Amino acid sequence: VRLVESGGGSVQPGGSLRLSCAASGFTFAAANMGWARQAPGKGLEWIAGITPGSGNVEYADSVKGRFRIFRDNSKATVYLQLDSLQPAGTAMYYCVKALQNVAPRGQGTLVTVSA
Repeated sequence: VRLVESGGGSVQPGGSLRLSCAASGFTFAAANMGWARQAPGKGLEWIAGITPGSGNVEYADSVKGRFRIFRDNSKATVYLQLDSLQPAGTAMYYCVKALQNVAPRGQGTLVTVSA
């Protein structure tokens, strides 16, 4: 299993980012996928998951309505659209090969939200 995240960066409050995760080493189109994050000094938090055919998506209450998970099975890539970012969204964001778990995961991409 190899998961490589990209798309992180610095953004002002209210801004948006789109994270990508390129997957390899398994049958992506048959796999549940998700995202988790870890804010500075805090534990890992699962935030979103999506089933293989995108028929079911789930979100943690902390991001519901502001983040959107979607996937492109032809590219073996899962995305996380982050909108209306606030400083509390500052974290390392991880791609996860699971629907509602935090492992296995990639190395992460850092998102920093500050004025």
